[in-house]
Amino acid sequence: MVADDLTVLFCGINPSLVSAATGHHFARPGNRFWPALNLAGFTPRRLLPEEDGELLRYGCGVTNLVDRPTRAASELSREELRGGAAGLERLVTRHRPKAVAMVGITAWRLAFDRKRAQLGLQPDRITGRPVWVLPNPSGLNAHHQLPELTRLYGELRQWAFA
Repeated sequence: MVADDLTVLFCGINPSLVSAATGHHFARPGNRFWPALNLAGFTPRRLLPEEDGELLRYGCGVTNLVDRPTRAASELSREELRGGAAGLERLVTRHRPKAVAMVGITAWRLAFDRKRAQLGLQPDRITGRPVWVLPNPSGLNAHHQLPELTRLYGELRQWAFA
């Protein structure tokens, strides 16, 4: 779900097996992307994965770094992630979002060779566009719970829609 001149383009790592089967982003049960977006104020209500196209109404889009579905993102190779980085750069050049939100710090570090990157606004850009790195909202990622996801996604929202 991408369009020209979005405020935020969210970039997930890759589709889960459930997302691949349903054709919708962040569709795996337990994924906290949709609750975090709503609680952070990106959407007026919690959207369902099958409503992912509604994000465009709120100035947001969503894509993936790698197209290959897996059970866990850790199954992806460094080469796949780096190849995805090149594809994301082309997508950002074509659609010109105000900001790119990479949803997964490990993927950002590997795909863009940023070994010491931290969460939040990055000093680096993708084809001139600011990049925010957010925690992966997968239920498999126990490091970040919904309140922290909401806070971090909310910081992006405040910056992007200021």
